[in-house]
Amino acid sequence: MASNVSVFLLNVNGQIESAEFPEYDELYCKYCFVYGHDWAPVSGVEEGISQISSKSRTTEQSLVWNFPFEITFKSTNPHGWPQIVVSVYGPDVFGNDVVRGYGAVHMPFTSGRHNRTVPMFVPESSSKLQEFTSWFTGRRPEFTDPKVVAQGEGREVTRVRSQGFLNLSFNVVLKDLKKLGYNSGSTDCQDLPITINPIKNLAKENCQSFRRSPSCL
Repeated sequence: MASNVSVFLLNVNGQIESAEFPEYDELYCKYCFVYGHDWAPVSGVEEGISQISSKSRTTEQSLVWNFPFEITFKSTNPHGWPQIVVSVYGPDVFGNDVVRGYGAVHMPFTSGRHNRTVPMFVPESSSKLQEFTSWFTGRRPEFTDPKVVAQGEGREVTRVRSQGFLNLSFNVVLKDLKKLGYNSGSTDCQDLPITINPIKNLAKENCQSFRRSPSCL
């Protein structure tokens, strides 16, 4: 019996577990997803904002959110494999909310549980005068669209500074990937039913190469 599979599914659920920002406290985070033209979300939430987290008064200085996310994508092509983009915000000395870090990481390419540590960074002012002005007015340099973090266009002219780390966990299920001739190096859940509810397609462009099985060359 010929297979009539035309798309494969990627189901991801996980948590933005914690962050390490030694110089800052009382931070919260936002997340969103960036993916290619061939991808479409079919269930789940594409954007979210966490609660504010404060550091423990003990020796442990991590900011703990344990903020959950879950999403399912369908696609015909691994090109543009989804990324999660996380932005961290917190108050400055004047009480203004300013960005404390941007970071992005691809969804894992294999089924199972995965942990990722993501280095964070912030844009910097182009001069000392602009740096003082932005500090005094509370308007620090930031991206108008955080999704630019997951893209390459224009990044070569952006000045950034490393600042903090973010810890994420992922539980990944892939379905029908091998039926379309692709091999991710893990067991494909061919017979696992994934219940999905259609939502609006908000596809964005991204670029990521993927290893293809010799059987389909």
